[in-house]
Amino acid sequence: MKNEITIKNKIGLGTAPLGNMFREVPEKEAMETIQTAWDEGIRYFDTAPFYGAGLAESRLGEILSSYDRDDYVLSTKVGRIVLDEEEEKEGLFEHGRKNKILTDYTEEGTLRSIEDSLKRLKTDRLDMVYVHDISPDFLGDEWVSKFDEARKGAFKVLDRLRDEGVISAWGLGVNTTVPIEVALELEEAHPDLSLSATQYTLLQHERALERMMRLAEEKNGGLVIGSAFNSGALLGGDFFDYQEITPEIKERVRRFNEVAKKHDVNLKDAALQFSTAHPAVKAVVTGSTRPDRIKEDLQAMKAKIPSGFWEELVNDGLISPKAPLPQS
Repeated sequence: MKNEITIKNKIGLGTAPLGNMFREVPEKEAMETIQTAWDEGIRYFDTAPFYGAGLAESRLGEILSSYDRDDYVLSTKVGRIVLDEEEEKEGLFEHGRKNKILTDYTEEGTLRSIEDSLKRLKTDRLDMVYVHDISPDFLGDEWVSKFDEARKGAFKVLDRLRDEGVISAWGLGVNTTVPIEVALELEEAHPDLSLSATQYTLLQHERALERMMRLAEEKNGGLVIGSAFNSGALLGGDFFDYQEITPEIKERVRRFNEVAKKHDVNLKDAALQFSTAHPAVKAVVTGSTRPDRIKEDLQAMKAKIPSGFWEELVNDGLISPKAPLPQS
């Protein structure tokens, strides 16, 4: 990274839930969550225009604008522009704001997105910027042409802004591994910190280990890990990678729980420590709308986990023997 970024305790607050993902979150609850994160010592905050059509950014800005800008690290994303025009919503953020969202990875769209985000966040600068969801899970077959649009637009702009010292780092923010791998191998662009959600987790990591993690180390392109619980599946939730959980995944979770119970280990502790054990990982971001969960996440990073737990997971084929493991 052009300017080395240090993230306190290797953990940050992800704000997708604060954009009313899956449900309508009362304003008071959202504000208490952000304030609790700050009070408990979290100093890295990640957001995006897509989260509730600007709702998460605005909520975050309300709290963070009262603190010294040098005291925290802030990242948001480009690739989507929030318009004044409204429409009926469905999907992840059907409970968010009704503003229509335009997908745009061009140079002009990138600069506009950054300008709009700065206003919503009530700040004069961003530390990291991720090019958002330029991936087949959101764009289908169109992702290749959109990636090319970003290569000629967003990537060049963000390279320049980083080299000029306007931002400290940039990369991709996606839920699949291939876009990050392709970006890291480009000669004309130089992403140095990407946000990989759902792909390097206790529950799912073998595909990431094949190329993404190796390339990140080779190209000096660090990673922030998002959705370490795979949308809550690992902790007994109904969603896996933002989709309804399957019987196969439920069975895998059951096996994890069996081993965890045997060794008296909390799976949340194991998940967060596993995702941050790889040398390419700078931090993990966890999303919540419950203030008490913030304290749990911070405690999880410090919990003692016996080596026998990790050894049994490897022996049972639940985690890859190639994955770096947390130190006991």
